[in-house]
Amino acid sequence: MTQKTSRRTFLKKSLAAGAAATVAAGSQAGTPDPLITDVQPWASGLGDGVDATPYGLPIEFEGDVVRRNVEWLTADTISSINFTPIHALDGTITPQGCAFERHHSGAIELSKQDYRLMINGLVDRPLVFSYADLERFPRENHVYFCECAANTGMEWAGAQLNGAQFTHGMIHNMEYTGVPLRTILAEAGLGAAGDLADKWVYVEGADASSNGRSIPMEKALDDVLVAFKANGEALRKEHGYPVRLVVPGWEGNMWVKWLRRVEVMDGPVESREETSKYTDTLEDGTSRKWTWAMDAKSVVTSPSPQAPITHGKGPLVITGLAWSGRGAITRVDVSKDGGKSWETARLAKPGEKMALTRFYLDTDWDGADMFLQSRAMDETGYVQPTKAQLRAVRGLNSIYHNNCIQTWWVRPSGEAENVEVS
Repeated sequence: MTQKTSRRTFLKKSLAAGAAATVAAGSQAGTPDPLITDVQPWASGLGDGVDATPYGLPIEFEGDVVRRNVEWLTADTISSINFTPIHALDGTITPQGCAFERHHSGAIELSKQDYRLMINGLVDRPLVFSYADLERFPRENHVYFCECAANTGMEWAGAQLNGAQFTHGMIHNMEYTGVPLRTILAEAGLGAAGDLADKWVYVEGADASSNGRSIPMEKALDDVLVAFKANGEALRKEHGYPVRLVVPGWEGNMWVKWLRRVEVMDGPVESREETSKYTDTLEDGTSRKWTWAMDAKSVVTSPSPQAPITHGKGPLVITGLAWSGRGAITRVDVSKDGGKSWETARLAKPGEKMALTRFYLDTDWDGADMFLQSRAMDETGYVQPTKAQLRAVRGLNSIYHNNCIQTWWVRPSGEAENVEVS
């Protein structure tokens, strides 16, 4: 009878083997490991002083954990996007320096002193606020994900980009600090608007594109935030410094950066960004609009094409991210055989509304091929669909709002590839 080795037993044996196992390729088994037995350079002298880097930077050994662009995706980087290195991160909070950026006319430099926010339209008192004015209002802190509507868009017709960073990296998750938009609107007064049930706000940025978007008043008065901090510090230039809009759970194009104006209106503006762009073209050529909320979605970030298995057979941590624009993630299942069977993953902590959730599946890998998938469920009961299920409803003409189940083919070598199992 063959005795089954548990994960705990395997790890104990690995620890007992010690240094010999780690240097097996370079020295005879049992040979002392010089990294343990010898005094190393980093322990033989003094390191950097506390003022070596006044603003802390990643260590050089993590220099490859950076945002990346796809050169052929757009005609010019001025109106383009780069991608969060989600394959190399853990937890859920995205460092600002790694958080994806999308620009329509480039990232502008706008100082706090020059910043102004106008509230106009159907309000009792049209107002203009400075940055200092905004800081005097009661503020809130919330963790939210921001996902571009085009995230995973290239995968609609088949497997295209070989890496989680490129297929799903148009997303970040940060703690935002700011003033609820409803507080700002209340300061201007909404009596002149009359019945608010059919009213909208039109928001635009200070950059050349302005990126104007219409938002229903119901959402504007709910959880929209006029934000001026992210992860405890000022917004980065590429994220809309000094002030941006945060529209929880809704597509990133509505999170207007360098926010300069909010106009209360009787109806939507039907701007370029909500008619010819960011709408879903169906099989018959018609397009549906106002698909603002990002449906439940997930992806395995490791193992993945940019994060192959390097340690061989044995204990393996499969991990990834899940999110939903309609509420909290309640469960994530992982499949190692392309959807034939599923195992329920462990959530790092209970899901939070409109925020990323980290999941883990602690397993043992026998070195065989795997077809890794993840499937998210949110508190509304929604289950993340396959590509086939999405195509049955929307055809092949879409680009935006692709929340399909993603597949990585992990080979016996540990390398992974983007493939379609729909």
